[in-house]
Amino acid sequence: MNAIMQYQVNPVVRSNLDFKLDEIPRFWFGGDPFITRMFDALSLTFPDGERYFIQSVRLFRDQISDPDLKMRVADFIRQEAQHGIAHDKMNQVMKDQGMPVDQFIQRLKKIFKFELEQRSPQYNIAMTAAAEHLTALMAETFYGNKNTLKDAHPYVRALLAWHAIEEMEHRDVAFDVMKQVGDVPESLRKFTLVWTTFLMFGFTLYRTNIMLKYDGYTALERLKMNIKGLPWFFGKNGCIVQMKQQYRDWFDPDFHPSQHPIIAQYDVWVKTLAETNDPIQAGEAFWQAAQG
Repeated sequence: MNAIMQYQVNPVVRSNLDFKLDEIPRFWFGGDPFITRMFDALSLTFPDGERYFIQSVRLFRDQISDPDLKMRVADFIRQEAQHGIAHDKMNQVMKDQGMPVDQFIQRLKKIFKFELEQRSPQYNIAMTAAAEHLTALMAETFYGNKNTLKDAHPYVRALLAWHAIEEMEHRDVAFDVMKQVGDVPESLRKFTLVWTTFLMFGFTLYRTNIMLKYDGYTALERLKMNIKGLPWFFGKNGCIVQMKQQYRDWFDPDFHPSQHPIIAQYDVWVKTLAETNDPIQAGEAFWQAAQG
């Protein structure tokens, strides 16, 4: 257990960070509409997704007796609330571009409301723990190599860097709640990662193509974009595929998120933010420090 816990860091709440999102271009990922809208579609999920995570953890909050976990849960909730606020701003940028953001959000709210009201607390905390595992791995994948996000606009790259840092900090909180007080069967824990992955990427791809339609691209143009762009994410050397081994670790009966090392340049981001109080500079330093 000691070898596992060496990779744990506690959540730190950071608020009022300005990423100047109103200054980014429409297709902020190197002018590529498909990759831009894939990331945009993922961002659309975050505000209500984070609120769902908070509610899922709160279902068990009164049962937690470990004072350390209680403190980490409180910081997890505060971090997730800040993520929701920041991505609400990103969503407003998309709304100003004419994207059907309200339509997407209304659908998301109905889904999460159904999950919380009709599914068991065990199901919801397992879904939350699985989603946190997935997003922490995505954070590692996007920033583990400098080339992955080299074409991204620095302001969006900084937003995603901050989110990545905090996903790594609280990646084990929902998992520990699930394990300590959730009483979640192993079969359910394993199932939820597969189901979460399917839902996350399925809805992301769907929203991407809807937004591209609103951007004015024809069905044929969108098809060509999908054929060209999807391998960037899911091809043999795609950025998402690169996390397959750590993804599979979830299915080990003895798995704990802190078995995975924190990204190598984590301290660079923390130090730069402390010195500059500028999340954009911190994000740039974090990205620059990645492997080339």
